[in-house]
Amino acid sequence: MKNKLIIGRYLPNNSMIHNLDPRAKLIFVFLFIILIFFCHSPMTYLWLFALILLFMKLAKIQFWFLIKGLTPIFVFLIFTFLMHVFFTKGGQVLVQWHSFTIETTGIVEGIYISLRLIAIVMVATLMTLSTSPIDLTDAFDKLLTPLKWIKIPVHQLSMIMSIALRFIPTLMDELDKIILAQKSRGSEISSGNITTRIKAFIPLLVPLFISAFQRAEELAIAMEVRGYDANVKRTSYRLLKWQLRDTIALVLLIPIAIILFVIKYSGV
Repeated sequence: MKNKLIIGRYLPNNSMIHNLDPRAKLIFVFLFIILIFFCHSPMTYLWLFALILLFMKLAKIQFWFLIKGLTPIFVFLIFTFLMHVFFTKGGQVLVQWHSFTIETTGIVEGIYISLRLIAIVMVATLMTLSTSPIDLTDAFDKLLTPLKWIKIPVHQLSMIMSIALRFIPTLMDELDKIILAQKSRGSEISSGNITTRIKAFIPLLVPLFISAFQRAEELAIAMEVRGYDANVKRTSYRLLKWQLRDTIALVLLIPIAIILFVIKYSGV
């Protein structure tokens, strides 16, 4: 299990993407996700997925490594696709059984929404794979600094997001240990039909939640022992430096968006 989910993990590499300022990567990913929502044709999705493959190449991350790491997400994508197939109406009727119908609009919308979610998850995962949790925390803190003027606890929110990202692989490791422990006791978790597996998986949630709360308590105690105070103004050991390459990375969003809208409104 722990090797099947890479969301929240950091993959240290020496690449163009890794060397970018984390603030530039956050802004780029945020704007790129906005562009994804403007895709509604095969060519627009082809353009953005070609860019994502290029980003993977620049980050030195293998395609199949990313796809295998996102395998657990595909269950949610299949569910999303089926919801659109069954409940979105319009177009030609393909299957009809009493009042139940499957129509072409539902299939098309299901495909587009699934592709949109895949693109969003892939871009966000590329960012976490190429950015350490500490850098992400600093980037969130710097970018959200203006919100301090309206009394929003920016540093606390940044710390929460960083810890949440870091805990995802930790909880996956813990779940893997619990599954192995249950199998050693004769529990049939990986056999049987889907219903049987779901029923066998539910009892795993109790020890997983207990372990999560224990780890959270240990982390809180460790931070308190080291004198951590969220209300004290903090300094950074690692200073973020905005360079020319970060500006170029954000400027590249302009031609990317122009090409996207040209494809979208040219009817290609």
